[in-house]
Amino acid sequence: MKLVGLPLSLLFIFSLGVFSADAQETLRLEDAIQQGLQNQFSIQIAKKREKIAENDNTLGNAGFLPTINGTTTKNYAVSGLNQEFFGGLRAPLNQSGVRSNSGNAGVTMAWTLYDGKGMFILKDRFAELQQLGAQQTETSIENLIALISNIYYDIIRQELRVNNFKKGLEISNDRLKLAKDRYEVGQGSKVDYYSAQVDYNEDKALLLAQEQSFLNTKISFNALLVRAMQTEFKVLPVIDLLPKLSLTELRDLALKQNPTLLAAIVSKRISDLDIKNTQSLQMPQIDLLAGYNMNQVENGAGFGVQRGTSNALSYGLRATINIFDGYNQKRRVQNAKINAEIAQLQVDDLKNSLNASLERAYVTYENALNLINLESENYTIAKQNIDIAFDRFKVGIATSYELREVQRNAVAAETRLIEAKFAAKSAEIELIRLSGGIL
Repeated sequence: MKLVGLPLSLLFIFSLGVFSADAQETLRLEDAIQQGLQNQFSIQIAKKREKIAENDNTLGNAGFLPTINGTTTKNYAVSGLNQEFFGGLRAPLNQSGVRSNSGNAGVTMAWTLYDGKGMFILKDRFAELQQLGAQQTETSIENLIALISNIYYDIIRQELRVNNFKKGLEISNDRLKLAKDRYEVGQGSKVDYYSAQVDYNEDKALLLAQEQSFLNTKISFNALLVRAMQTEFKVLPVIDLLPKLSLTELRDLALKQNPTLLAAIVSKRISDLDIKNTQSLQMPQIDLLAGYNMNQVENGAGFGVQRGTSNALSYGLRATINIFDGYNQKRRVQNAKINAEIAQLQVDDLKNSLNASLERAYVTYENALNLINLESENYTIAKQNIDIAFDRFKVGIATSYELREVQRNAVAAETRLIEAKFAAKSAEIELIRLSGGIL
């Protein structure tokens, strides 16, 4: 998807990136994203889970390789013996403290030669699980980038509101000074002076509240980047938008590269492999068996074998097949097929939800763009009215109430313009996230 000759991903970077000559004081969005991806615990956890899935994807785990076990034992005994024989043919045999020992060592191997292709199916399943882990990591990364971007622009929105209230406070301060001067020279009423003081205090309270919200948002942003909460940084207070996005192109991209949807499709493939794996258990399994065993004995008694060793090499084939298990294998196959159907329904449901989310976000996006045009016009008119009203107030033509209303309208118009730009940017980020284009 290209807009104005540039790839969407590059335009997104250029639009979100905030550059400044003072790199030590101004935080660029791409730098914030890099810090977040490096420090955020959720990303670290997702990457470690992806690594586990990668470690599990081996030939040995799938059953291709033989299993070899070695065992060794050593036994010691101390025994006594008291025997008498019939007819006195032999003298009685009395022994005590007779020591004897025996040892055994052996190696056994089992190697599955055929299991209904189950090992091949398991290997494919582990590969899909590794792919699923990668998709889940990508989803976490995209969600984090979107969250960082939204809060970053919320900081810009908060700062723009601070600047807006500061301008309103400056007007209130000029009005207060003028009302005070008029009152002191006897050209204005005390009511106008007190009204100007009350309005000034009201605007100052609004500014203090907005500054508190601005600082709290920066603290939340530092927490998201997993760094010291009081870390100072600046942003360039400008909300830039991309050229208008196309819903058709976004929808096509979402169906191709949305990581959540791709993860659901991988889960569906895993369910299909589970069916094959369960069916393979109905086939015979043939194993190659081999072993080597050595025995050693040492007898302290005065008769029989005094000491000796023996060894044996064994090998052969073993075939096993499930003849009847109470229809449990049939039940497992049926359940695996049902799980595959559920996985397909989840894919279809996710596609439907994705389309709905795109539609809602695009409606918000278009509405915000229309509001920007409308509020830009209103703000231009409101600024002009401020200049006119203040000049009229200075010469005594306009009343204090009229100036106050014009001032409120100007502050409200700029506030609505700021909110419209932020809403458009938030919707824009959400649309690109849903389309899978943030990365």
